[in-house]
Amino acid sequence: MSARATAGFPPGLGLPEYPWEQLAPYRQKASAVDGGLVDLSIGTPVDPTPEVIRAALAQAADAPGYPATAGTPALRRAIAGWYRRRRGAAHVDPELGAMPTLGSKELVAWLPLLLGIRDRDVAYPRVAYPTYAIGARLAGLRGRALDVAEVLAGAPLDDVALLWINSPGNPDGSVLSTGELRELIARARAAGTVIASDECYAELPWPDDEGVTPEVPSILDDHVTGGDYTGLLSVYSLSKQSNLAGYRAAFVAGDRELVADLTNSRKHAGMIVPRPVQEAMTQALQDEAHVAAQKERYRARREVLRPAVERAGLRIDHSVAGLYLWCTLGEDAWTTLDRLAERGILAGPGTFYGTGGERHVRLALTASDTQVAAAAARLDAAPLG
Repeated sequence: MSARATAGFPPGLGLPEYPWEQLAPYRQKASAVDGGLVDLSIGTPVDPTPEVIRAALAQAADAPGYPATAGTPALRRAIAGWYRRRRGAAHVDPELGAMPTLGSKELVAWLPLLLGIRDRDVAYPRVAYPTYAIGARLAGLRGRALDVAEVLAGAPLDDVALLWINSPGNPDGSVLSTGELRELIARARAAGTVIASDECYAELPWPDDEGVTPEVPSILDDHVTGGDYTGLLSVYSLSKQSNLAGYRAAFVAGDRELVADLTNSRKHAGMIVPRPVQEAMTQALQDEAHVAAQKERYRARREVLRPAVERAGLRIDHSVAGLYLWCTLGEDAWTTLDRLAERGILAGPGTFYGTGGERHVRLALTASDTQVAAAAARLDAAPLG
């Protein structure tokens, strides 16, 4: 027992160490390689924030008053318009059905608590972004892995209050179909389960070898819901499509009653997106040219890295959308991570994403063109398989 606990101070939340700290020795090894480190471990944008967005932020810099938790009317209209144009969802209510958030990660972490869940579980994919599980712990709830396929095969949802789904998936880049989403909603509603769909990679589907690009439907898509958003929340971030990770610019939309209640709770907690960021978001959602340009950058990097990874002996699973290649040599992830570090490449171990990732590593496409080309060259010079 610590001295603080013995003295009667609060013990803290007891959360596990932030997982990325475990990469320090691999980062050190990779950095020592001739030519230096190529960091493909974290999906943080490296390209410039588009000028049209920076201009909107600058123009709104004189913001002496408190911003609105619910977002400006213009921002809420922009969110609703974006869902209509880009996500096939024509019924997002700009008055009560949409709200900006301080990035999507804080919403993921605090959603179970803000929903008021008391005595049922939070479930999430077996290979998943680790913050889903952290959100359950912050709310004092049990978190457990549960894939959509298991639910569709008959796994009950009676003890699940909140079901997280992630399509396109992080880390594996898998995508759920319209039919799967439609059936999932029916089962969730029968059990009184809220579905929160993390869709932040939705603008990044990739064509297969035959040139067929997968459809990436939203949980709010009219073909999925018929316009009925009861019990449904879509979570989206502008970090990836607009290079706004540093702005903490995201939003949630869907069920009007759920969004209105979340907005009220966040007013009490002071969880407010700064007004200049709200103005930047409004502009970002109305300008599609920069999104297409950024996708083209990622497409070009993927076309360099993907074949080099396969030539090096790694098998790429799923990865039909998003910013990552989900790779395996059929061995423990940490062994593969060490092999890559010997070549000066830092990857993300699949173990960070659940037991289903113990034999995979995640390679991000978010490094610069030069860094991606260097990684490909190193893999060609020294294959792993």
